[in-house]
Amino acid sequence: MNDIPGDLDFSGFTLRRLETGDREMVCRHREAMFLEAGGDAQNLRRMTQHFRPWLEPRLADGRYYGFVVLEGDAPAAAIGLMSIEWPPHPAHPAVDQRGYVLNVYVEPGYRRRGLASKLMRLGEAEFARRGLGFAILHATEAGRPLYQALGWAGTAEMAKGL
Repeated sequence: MNDIPGDLDFSGFTLRRLETGDREMVCRHREAMFLEAGGDAQNLRRMTQHFRPWLEPRLADGRYYGFVVLEGDAPAAAIGLMSIEWPPHPAHPAVDQRGYVLNVYVEPGYRRRGLASKLMRLGEAEFARRGLGFAILHATEAGRPLYQALGWAGTAEMAKGL
């Protein structure tokens, strides 16, 4: 890929953009991420049954985009990105979209090698390339220190299941 910022070194790995054929990997990573965060396995399988058909057209038309890091043919890590509609906001007063980071996952055997940090920086560069100067994510407890180290800050968001 020739649009990788020069200071990001993925030596020893292949980096490419997500493709439609990555659907099952994204589903597997998402389910594993939530399971590691303490999710209920049965509920997560149900989530994946509904996420899979949601994801497929979005991968196909580019509404869900991102990158995968491969060692040979095996995925080592991946990041999902979306440009989401959002009304102009004090953080982006002239833009009606913001970036959204989701499904950042590093396979257990590849952790502590800086892949998540590099993918996050690559995601930030991709948002900038698309004209998005503001992005959000929802962090697991395990991911929070990484995001904070990269300059991401907590927000005042609240949630309630209805």
